[in-house]
Amino acid sequence: MNMSTNHPDPTGPRQPSPAAAGLALAGWLLLTYCAPVLGFSAGLPGEWYAALHKPTWNPPPSIFGPVWSALYTMMAVAAWLVWRRGGWRAQRGPLALYLGQLALNAAWSPLFFGLHRPGLALLDIILLLALLVATLLAFARVHRGAGLLSFPTCCG
Repeated sequence: MNMSTNHPDPTGPRQPSPAAAGLALAGWLLLTYCAPVLGFSAGLPGEWYAALHKPTWNPPPSIFGPVWSALYTMMAVAAWLVWRRGGWRAQRGPLALYLGQLALNAAWSPLFFGLHRPGLALLDIILLLALLVATLLAFARVHRGAGLLSFPTCCG
């Protein structure tokens, strides 16, 4: 904003209207929540998972829903904050990293629970972690809040 005239700066990215910004936030939430829905539609924990020997520090199943819901919401808001800084055209790199990590996130459940392939699921997690860190760094360069919202997903 040019403070002297209170008009948008023509050299900076155009800000979306409040209605467009609200629709975009809903879109980012929907897109982000597609990852777990697609992932779990291909494979849910079942007898195979129940029979696995798990470490004593493995959290109880009741904790996963609330924690992952909060994390996915934070991820979507972070992507939205980055998108608001010029849209796809200006933020293609950071948003492409975000979409890549969503795809790897969606792939983990089918690999682990559906195909019972923990080795491939581990490879997915390693690649996912690399993309999560890259996304965090890219988001933080665009919007500090987006970087902070991304932190628990990759580093928590």
